[in-house]
Amino acid sequence: MTLKRLLIGAALVIVGIPVLLVAGIVVTFKILDRTNGALVSSGIPRRYLLHVPPSYDANKPTPLVLSLHGAAGWPMQQRNMTGWDRLADEKGFLVAYPAGRGTPQVWSDGPVGAMQDVRFISDLIDTISAHYRVDPARIFVNGLSNGGMMTFAVSCRLADRIAAVGLVSAAMTMRQMSEWCANAPPMPAVIIHGTGDRIVPFGGGALGDPFNPAHPVFPPVRAWVADWGERNRCAAAPVDSVLSAKVTRTLYTRCADSATVVLYAMQGGGHQWPGGKALPAWWVGPMNDGLDATHAIWTFYEAHPMRGARAGDPRPAPPR
Repeated sequence: MTLKRLLIGAALVIVGIPVLLVAGIVVTFKILDRTNGALVSSGIPRRYLLHVPPSYDANKPTPLVLSLHGAAGWPMQQRNMTGWDRLADEKGFLVAYPAGRGTPQVWSDGPVGAMQDVRFISDLIDTISAHYRVDPARIFVNGLSNGGMMTFAVSCRLADRIAAVGLVSAAMTMRQMSEWCANAPPMPAVIIHGTGDRIVPFGGGALGDPFNPAHPVFPPVRAWVADWGERNRCAAAPVDSVLSAKVTRTLYTRCADSATVVLYAMQGGGHQWPGGKALPAWWVGPMNDGLDATHAIWTFYEAHPMRGARAGDPRPAPPR
């Protein structure tokens, strides 16, 4: 083989590596991004992953948990990271992982897209309820980061359907709060956020993700949790507790409709799902394992089924 042919061959290999790498990532994603359910919502095909525990009994009303992935995540990733399936098998509830839209998959923060995503969540509840005996008083939603943002939107727009919510490292801006939640009824909420979060700073500020060209500004976590306590008409002064060297808790009590609000501040923790499979620390900050987020959220859910005025309200039409 001549030197010229060797050089040409080497060049083709070097040029081909990125192409093969990208192709490999696409193929891997297609394999990993497995779902087992689909529906059409707002005229748009949508997908989800549903887990039914072995103990499911069609004669018993069964709780339903919906867990929303973060930006650029997908349903199977959310399932594997959080461990909701294992807890569902232990406690006997249904769990669904809806998929966002686009490539990468995200939950919209625009006024039209966000309302379409909210309607998708409502339609998904209807779809699952048509095939399984879902307890309407025990439907819960949680999400990570961008999925936590959408969970907040759901808490405001579907308060007649959702009993309680959980938000982990939620990426919530002041604009989204004001647009989505004007005059929203009380909603029990458990919020988990690392004080060392590099993506959504605990003390507020611009997005810290170098891979995201957008730079939204987030409010301080304690401030928007306090706003949630005000929304729920809780007692003005929260109760602060040090649970361990790794976790402090801020609890808002004496709320309307027993809609408690609790914040778990994970000391030094990054943009992670505590107790779950860790995301790369170099990107999102370290994992704080002082709390199992999935178990903590479920414990909160168990204490907050639908009650009060919301439980008796007629269901309005979903937002369009």
